[in-house]
Amino acid sequence: MSYAVAIDIGGTFTDLVAFDHEADKVIYTKSPTTYGNFVEGILDCFRKANIAPEDTLLINHGTTLVINSLIQRLGGRTALITTRGFRDVLEIARGNRPDPLDLYYQRDEPLIPRDMRFEVNERMDSAGKIIQALNSDELGELAERIRKEKVEAVAVFFLNSYANPVHEEEAAAMLKRLLPGVFVTCSTELSREWYEYERTSTVAANAYVGPQVNSYIRALENDLKSKNFDGTIYMMGSNGGVLSVERTCRQPIALVESGPIGGCIGAGVYAQALGFDNVISFDMGGTTAKCTLVEEGRFSVDSVYYASGYVQGFPIKSPVINIVEVGSGGGSIGWVDAQNRLHVGPRSAGSNPGPACYGRGGTEPTVTDANLVLGRLNAENFLGGELKLDGGRARQALATLAAPLGYAGAQGEVELAAGILAIATVVMAGAVRKISVEHGRDPRDFVLFSYGGGGPLHACALAHELSIPVVVIPPEPGNFSAIGMLLADARLDDSNTFTGRMEEGIVEKMESVFSAMEQQAAASLKAEFSCDEVNFQRFAEMRYIGQRHNIRVPVSGLASMVAMREAFEKDYKRRYGHADAKAPAELQALHLSAFARLRRPDANRLPRPMADKPARLRKVCFDPATGPVDTRVYDRYSLARGFKGEGPAVIEEYGSTTLVWPGDHFEIGPMHEIRVHCTQG
Repeated sequence: MSYAVAIDIGGTFTDLVAFDHEADKVIYTKSPTTYGNFVEGILDCFRKANIAPEDTLLINHGTTLVINSLIQRLGGRTALITTRGFRDVLEIARGNRPDPLDLYYQRDEPLIPRDMRFEVNERMDSAGKIIQALNSDELGELAERIRKEKVEAVAVFFLNSYANPVHEEEAAAMLKRLLPGVFVTCSTELSREWYEYERTSTVAANAYVGPQVNSYIRALENDLKSKNFDGTIYMMGSNGGVLSVERTCRQPIALVESGPIGGCIGAGVYAQALGFDNVISFDMGGTTAKCTLVEEGRFSVDSVYYASGYVQGFPIKSPVINIVEVGSGGGSIGWVDAQNRLHVGPRSAGSNPGPACYGRGGTEPTVTDANLVLGRLNAENFLGGELKLDGGRARQALATLAAPLGYAGAQGEVELAAGILAIATVVMAGAVRKISVEHGRDPRDFVLFSYGGGGPLHACALAHELSIPVVVIPPEPGNFSAIGMLLADARLDDSNTFTGRMEEGIVEKMESVFSAMEQQAAASLKAEFSCDEVNFQRFAEMRYIGQRHNIRVPVSGLASMVAMREAFEKDYKRRYGHADAKAPAELQALHLSAFARLRRPDANRLPRPMADKPARLRKVCFDPATGPVDTRVYDRYSLARGFKGEGPAVIEEYGSTTLVWPGDHFEIGPMHEIRVHCTQG
């Protein structure tokens, strides 16, 4: 056996998908995420799948380690060394108030406190010319002070290093020599754009998570090697491609949204294969729900990501697929505030203790408990029967909220459960509107592509809320993010500051910069992945002169200034509803995405073998006013291509359950996907 394995560590479960290219054999499994030691959950997945690590050639791995470290402030003790006079850039930030109506607004504290931010004499001008040489004596004294402070990581940011990185590179090399065992990173390793606050914030975050990520990866490698694994490990990058371990250890911030990215990649692959131009990728797991747009098989990548959100958080200048995430998952807890108003999430029961129905000590009602009480989940067949659900504990948890809200008896519990799910649906619909309507798209023009352990259970309700006509559920939705990781290409992104008016001669200057970027990216991909062919996508950040914000425009294949101007105005009009053909425009930055195709399985071979299980009936509640109704329950593995049915229906499989509402119709498509046609009323 020679397996390619993908591992996705989520907030509640760790998922594994293994594919044997030679035997066309695929294996799926899940285990509760082990927060004390993530590797334990991974090894438990290997054990459940009956796969020995020594039989594995390749592991693609996604993890929420970085974003959790940033949000929970669990990173290493970090210092910043910067140009004299710029010690407080992290706190000054943009000098704005993202929430101007909040009189008590305060931004989150910087990752690096002021007493750990140090200045050194050096200076470049904006063209990269040295004005003042780096003072190596000062730097040596700072290194000794940092050593005494028992710092675990050092971030280096110099003001105009984007134009000439020589001082940063010199400082980083010296610090690595003087501080063995300390993680050292500099801003130009991560971004060559001129935004000083964003670059400072990014390198600070990279340093902050560096020790933890390096320790985790080394522990993973050591534990796997102790079990005779001698294959290759790739990490799932936030940009939608896999990264080498060596690059990940230098640039761990590239994993900031590593966990949910795999599902976006899988959604893009399936959308192309099925001929869907416009898809909303919707992932609902145990802790959160995430969504993104996939247009013509491609997803939008943002060049700036805000950890903890735009209002409270801080920016990271690293390419991240544009994902909107809300705290609405299967483990999201229902609670009542001081005014007796019902809320759902963002706090989650996680994997331990988990929802009350797991029987592991949880006592607060969750979305999963509500679904069980309404008959939408099979207590005996959750995770294929690996985990038995306790309906009595779920009802007890709901009863704790029933009294404050005025609900009584069994009917009150049903109404409360329906209320919890209705609130969760509204929260998730808000996320979909944010990713679509706020970007000038109408969700009714999209297919809702839903996966995750909870996604198929809530997809039809969400589609009705948003008037989306078609829902698609891929095979194995509960493990779909891991499937996407198996389908991922290698990818690197690069950017450079590039300023100038959009006028004659600008295209030739752009071509020169892009060509140099492509040569460097191709060399890096070939060195890290031994690939033969590299493909590129080019983008330019543009705006009308006098504006503050840019838009990112695809410019691959545009050979004239006129074509570029047309592309800019088309995107601008789509986003803002108007464009001015006479107003002068300018460029601010160039972005390059480089791709190398890796060996990946044929998506048509990923569904499990068919099984012959007859349908049965179960009482399921869709509306508390009408009560439970007889609902046909199918085993997904018994439904062949072309099968058609109508709601109400429940389709069960390992890792997930699909709920088809009354009046809706469904069919099994050519790639064994479930297509639900939602009746809009």
